[in-house]
Amino acid sequence: MPIQPIRLFGDPVLRKPALEVVDFDKELRRLVEDLTETMLAAPGAGLAAPQIGVGLRVFTWNVEGEVGHLVNPTLDLSSELQDGPEGCLSLPELTYDCTRALSVVARGFDLHGEPVVIEGSDLLARALQHETDHLDGVLFIDRLDREARKAAMREIRESEWFGLEQPVVKVSPHATRGLGL
Repeated sequence: MPIQPIRLFGDPVLRKPALEVVDFDKELRRLVEDLTETMLAAPGAGLAAPQIGVGLRVFTWNVEGEVGHLVNPTLDLSSELQDGPEGCLSLPELTYDCTRALSVVARGFDLHGEPVVIEGSDLLARALQHETDHLDGVLFIDRLDREARKAAMREIRESEWFGLEQPVVKVSPHATRGLGL
């Protein structure tokens, strides 16, 4: 269960839509373990496979002591909204208020291919939406209003980490169908 390097803003893998998982095998279990260990070590409230360079629809979360994962998620969002601070491990030390659905019903699978339904509100709803966005190549700064996004981009350009060499993954052990590096 090695901790993986987290890809930073600017890495193209963060903008590519991830592929659905079709094989619920040993490699998927290893990926979920890697995601979980990396997320807990960071520490973060969630981590999606593209953030460690794997273009598959898998993420983990750690919200209020509950650690979980979801494979091939789909979301049903409430019409009621919440505003609150949001950050991202791929955008270190960047936090902005972001509007999200107040509650969500997430459907998908566990690492063994068994169907899973997760109902969450507040912070869990925010995390589920944030991580599912990663699987679609969307970052939380894309959801900010124009003024906040402009401020976020300025902060990113001025950060110490922006433009640093990205980690190189030569070959992914996971079936990425060409979307993972």
